Amino acid sequence: MIDDVSVMPASVAPAPEQLDRLHNADLIARLNEASLPEAEAILSRLDIERVAELFDQPELERAVELILAISRQRALAILTDMAEDRAADLLLLLRPEERARFLRELEPAVARAIGALLAFPPHTAGSMMATEFVVMPATATVAETLAHLRHVERTRETIYAIFVVEPKTRHLIRAVTLRQLIVAAPDDLIVKLEPRREPPVTVEPHMDREEVARLIRQHDLLALPVVDHRRQILGIVTIDDVIDAIMAEGDEDVHRFGGVEAFDDAKPYLKISFLTMIKKRAGWLCVLFLSEMLTASAMQHFADELQRAVVLTLFIPLIMSSGGNSGSQATSLLIRALALGQLRLRDWWRVVIREIPTGIVLGIVLAVLGMVRITVWQQTGIFDYGPHWQLVAVTIGAGLVGIVTFGSLAGSMLPFALKRLGFDPASASAPLVATLVDVTGLVIYFSIASLILKGTLL
Repeated sequence: MIDDVSVMPASVAPAPEQLDRLHNADLIARLNEASLPEAEAILSRLDIERVAELFDQPELERAVELILAISRQRALAILTDMAEDRAADLLLLLRPEERARFLRELEPAVARAIGALLAFPPHTAGSMMATEFVVMPATATVAETLAHLRHVERTRETIYAIFVVEPKTRHLIRAVTLRQLIVAAPDDLIVKLEPRREPPVTVEPHMDREEVARLIRQHDLLALPVVDHRRQILGIVTIDDVIDAIMAEGDEDVHRFGGVEAFDDAKPYLKISFLTMIKKRAGWLCVLFLSEMLTASAMQHFADELQRAVVLTLFIPLIMSSGGNSGSQATSLLIRALALGQLRLRDWWRVVIREIPTGIVLGIVLAVLGMVRITVWQQTGIFDYGPHWQLVAVTIGAGLVGIVTFGSLAGSMLPFALKRLGFDPASASAPLVATLVDVTGLVIYFSIASLILKGTLL
């Protein structure tokens, strides 16, 4: 018999010695695949420290269900041993009354630390910061700092840097890396190890997590201190927290850009409940449906033209989709540029100057393709567009130039408008852009047709 946990039936709970040989990532994968009773049985065979490590990982699904399923005493021990920011994230997913009960039953010091994190708004630096970090006074030597690190290492989530503060005011004045500490002489003062003597990059607790991620990327940091108005350090945002936040933000943006309200957690698609799926999708569909009614109103306005020139209706889907596609392209480019800090609100006019000629050229390219298609179909007898087919081709070409140009301009300006109004630019979903272009595109299309075909088909 092969002594391998991975080939055992899911209903058989592995022995503790088998679980010890599993990497945390593999163990989490097994817990995610197991039923709730089986997952609870696996966790019961692990010591508290190992279970806390598993709950610290965002990849663990059903963390809320598991923390409620195990015994209360064991759950409190796990929350106490977890990183405080991860414990706060977990408690935030509980019902308010259940969260309050846990906070009452936790040790006062732990409850205060977690409660302080829960007080910050979601998606801010304060809500994602870790409160386990190393602080040393400016008078400390390298030898004293190393001795302190050996003493507190177990109680700190990560040690990327040592933060140096004024002994009396506790103001943050330096951030010393481990590399600088290790290569320095034992008697050196740690405050003198940073050659540039510049104050460290810091953030306020209410800064948005996207801006925090941008600063960490810009300055190539592993940890970013969070300070209050007195420059006293409250916590640190580590690179792993930022990666988790970026992935979560990316998921939200993908959902919104597809016209779906962002989901509250990272549940796999097949594990999202039916009612939750309906709730998250119905709102956007209703908004888009009501918006598309304007398209019907626009077509009603041009009902007489449609009756006299039925051939124009053949190209409505082609014209509308081209404008929507152009707008979606521009929107996706601008959302990314705004998210990365490549553009600011005051740069909108530069985008206008860039998108108008871009839209015109793209429209001309599509116009040529459309006119060639009409010509080939007419000359080969595939379809007869009537005696004025040349004017129809010109109408389609001019309509494509106008609508694609407008789509590029509207798609690029919508993220700016949403950001200026305080909304997430990612809310400029592809369906929303397409709907906007559909309504205005019909007006552009039939206005051009009225000018070109007046006296012939119209």
